[in-house]
Amino acid sequence: MTLYGPFTQVVTMDKLPLRGALCDEQLEIIPNAGILVDDDGFIAEVSDFETLQSQKPKSVFQQQSAIALPAFVDSHTHICFAGNRANDFAMRNAGKSYLEIAESGGGIWSSVKHTRDASEKQLLDGMLQRIGELISQGITTIEVKSGYGLNAENELKMLRVIQEAQKHTPAKLVPTCLAAHTVPKDFSGTSHDYLDYILADILPIIKSENLARRVDIFIEKSAFGIDESREFLLKAKEMDFELTVHADQFTSGSSRVAVEVGACSADHLEATSEEDIDFLAKSETVATALPGASLGLGEKFTPARKLLDAGAILAIGTDWNPGSAPMGSLVTQASVLATYQKLTTAEVLSAMTFRSAKALNLSDRGVLAQGKRADFQIYETDNFLDVLYRQGMLRPAKVVIGGEVIETLEGKNQDLAI
Repeated sequence: MTLYGPFTQVVTMDKLPLRGALCDEQLEIIPNAGILVDDDGFIAEVSDFETLQSQKPKSVFQQQSAIALPAFVDSHTHICFAGNRANDFAMRNAGKSYLEIAESGGGIWSSVKHTRDASEKQLLDGMLQRIGELISQGITTIEVKSGYGLNAENELKMLRVIQEAQKHTPAKLVPTCLAAHTVPKDFSGTSHDYLDYILADILPIIKSENLARRVDIFIEKSAFGIDESREFLLKAKEMDFELTVHADQFTSGSSRVAVEVGACSADHLEATSEEDIDFLAKSETVATALPGASLGLGEKFTPARKLLDAGAILAIGTDWNPGSAPMGSLVTQASVLATYQKLTTAEVLSAMTFRSAKALNLSDRGVLAQGKRADFQIYETDNFLDVLYRQGMLRPAKVVIGGEVIETLEGKNQDLAI
């Protein structure tokens, strides 16, 4: 057994409902606390530090004037990519439309060309650097999408790189096939034909190599229509894939498809209608807000307040990608969303921990309680409210994954002993 602490505060995120609005008074905050971790990397107990110390654990890690939170879960990223789309950002700010940017060589197709041209090593090196950045933010579970390959050879290349990256990081990676990101320019056929191609030529290989258990699709006028997307998702579900959907980013209606097919999550939702908010709230589909895309594109935010008040399960992810959401800073984005949507600290922390884990169909993390994975983060402050208050400027001093203290980008030259 290893005992971590004593902490001024441990915010457990335990005993909170999965859905709906939360007030900060509902948070379980244990003062002068310790976290006892078993030899398998799971939490044995969270309680008063001196009480746990009396059990005489083999090792005790000390940290003065610090708080502990569950590690964050980022349930929506595109961090496997090559290239740079800084020109897209400049052109958007100069008033160019998405179509104009795409016609000038930018947009998703720019990332596709760079990713196709990149070697597996180049993709792996870039991805591992981004994973290191996310870990330094206290994020230890990371969903990673393909979607910049858009043919069998390169979608599989991306997913194999994600699989290889898992061997080089203690973070949990959750790969997702987003071959249905858009119809590639070099595909000779309709959007329906391309979805059939994915079902016939890509998903069976993914299944046989165990490269991903999740399938995603971008339902939008510029990508795939509602009816063909529903058909595609149901066929992927028959192949035993879990589902998630890029929904309601610019136009409404696709979040309803996500609910109808039993998707784990519907992500974006900036254009979700009042009627569909209620529809989502009555379902088990997690509503994932991606404020980084709103900031990157200058679009309105996901109606997080209305979703919570209606009883939905809200998650918050970075959407880290080279185009619309290049920031990759979860706490910064979540803090901004909280300000504009009037979210409580409890609602934001829940959306980055156990509610975000629900979007990935994971129930063993996001809470500091007996039997859960010992994934947590330690901040050098005596008030947990500082984490959101500092809007991403306060980074964890230490990150613990599976009971092991992990070296982060912030602490490469520091002694890891607490």
